Amino acid sequence: MIKKIFKVDNTWAFILAFLIAWMIFKIYTGDEYLKAFNYIIPGLRITFASTLISFIIALILGLLLGIGRISKNKVSSTLSRTYIEFVRGVPILILIFTIAFVVVVDAAKFLNINNGNVPMIVRAIIALSIFYGAYIAEVFRAGIESVSIGQREGGASLGLNDKQVMRHIVLPQAFRNMLPALGNDFISMMKDSSLLSVLAVQDLTYKGRLYAGSTFRFQETYLVLTVCYLCITLFLSILQRRLEQKLEAR
Repeated sequence: MIKKIFKVDNTWAFILAFLIAWMIFKIYTGDEYLKAFNYIIPGLRITFASTLISFIIALILGLLLGIGRISKNKVSSTLSRTYIEFVRGVPILILIFTIAFVVVVDAAKFLNINNGNVPMIVRAIIALSIFYGAYIAEVFRAGIESVSIGQREGGASLGLNDKQVMRHIVLPQAFRNMLPALGNDFISMMKDSSLLSVLAVQDLTYKGRLYAGSTFRFQETYLVLTVCYLCITLFLSILQRRLEQKLEAR
């Protein structure tokens, strides 16, 4: 089964499987590890939810920016390029703080609402979406440009307008080329969601920090967190590879 999934030298897979098995064994045979696990694991729901919602928003934003990036409209192209370069030039942690404590606060003042009514998880999702939207925009740009000009000309010869060509001809073909990069971005976002703990969003990492701080069981806590994130990312990587194989088989 592993050979079918990876189709390469799988020594690394066996090493990782052994490490994970050893970590899980320690968790389930040690009371302190099990206590840490039971306290931390409820944060998994917030981790998945915030990542999924952020990724969906980032996909929409990335699609619009990617199309704008290759647009013949000078204004659209310039604005998209400016956004992408600006966001990619700022560390994600700094962007999270800026969105949460500057942009949201100023926007609340402008709209004459209390910024305290904007939950931290909403601010966190906005920050993740804005950050990854810039990277996904480049994925869409590269994917769209990978479709040959002949495909677009063929669509135009059938009487389709630019929007119809993009929707029915270009994007379906580009998606196949974009899937690996989009999958990698989703996995990266899942890991970067751990940074949302700085806003007191009660994800896996925040729950871990709370537990470690109150019990001083740092070894048990961070080993449990390591296992959780490693299992999640490996599962997503395998899922991505399987999906790629199915698309290649068609």
